[in-house]
Amino acid sequence: MDPILKDQYESDLELLRSSAVMAGIVASSYFRREIKSWTKENSSPVSEADYKVDEILFQNLMAARPNYGWLSEESADDFKRLKFERVFVVDPIDGTRAFMRGDDCWSISLAIVEYGKAVAGVIYAPARNELYEASLGNGAFLNGKPLVKQKQYSKLPIIPAPNVVHKELEEKGLKYVRGAVFPSLAYRLVQVATGVLDVALARRGAQDWDIAAAAIILEESNIEIKDVCCGKPIFNKREVRHGAVIAINNEYDKSDISLEPILCETLKNIYGCPLENKKEEI
Repeated sequence: MDPILKDQYESDLELLRSSAVMAGIVASSYFRREIKSWTKENSSPVSEADYKVDEILFQNLMAARPNYGWLSEESADDFKRLKFERVFVVDPIDGTRAFMRGDDCWSISLAIVEYGKAVAGVIYAPARNELYEASLGNGAFLNGKPLVKQKQYSKLPIIPAPNVVHKELEEKGLKYVRGAVFPSLAYRLVQVATGVLDVALARRGAQDWDIAAAAIILEESNIEIKDVCCGKPIFNKREVRHGAVIAINNEYDKSDISLEPILCETLKNIYGCPLENKKEEI
């Protein structure tokens, strides 16, 4: 890799890290308190904390990199981002329902995408005091230390999923352990890198801000994240929604049975693919 680019990605990561910590302080000031909330057009909740964190992140990040584009879950998308070489991809609070319930599994997910590829990303879970980060060519880290998989004692893969997915997997005869479904998708995905989960998946309709930061953290942990419909996700396209997404622990012993074909087939059967179904699922 070009040393200049590697240094740029590391500099971008430093900016994301400091911004995520600042945003975490702001978000935490709303956590487990009575706050205003609304329901968006897609029936998902949004709170005043989401909007406040989004505003602060926009001001801080764009002041530091005015030549970058902007894509955020809580900002109107005017597609100007498509003209930029690098783009911030932001989810101010990933797991808003958990945040509003007072559960600690929510996160701030920040990424920088270059020509459709995530090159720097941070996932910060303030209530759990966990900060995951990575930049292209520089490795992945948890709280400043290299991100290393924990030793897993289950002989069966640990897979969290919606009940409809569990039902089909069990009908196929797959033996596994049902894992905890962490409400924050970004946080859930990086648990494959920690070894807490062997598989993390998302139904069709996940958007760039849900998965971009996790994508670079997983990549730097030598774990592939893929859209089951079209392979490796490409970010900052006009359409930011993806097919069902999956990440699998590549060190899991798959000598008896290969997880990926079964899981991908199952997700396609249940959720379909955009080219096969004109109606998009949110």
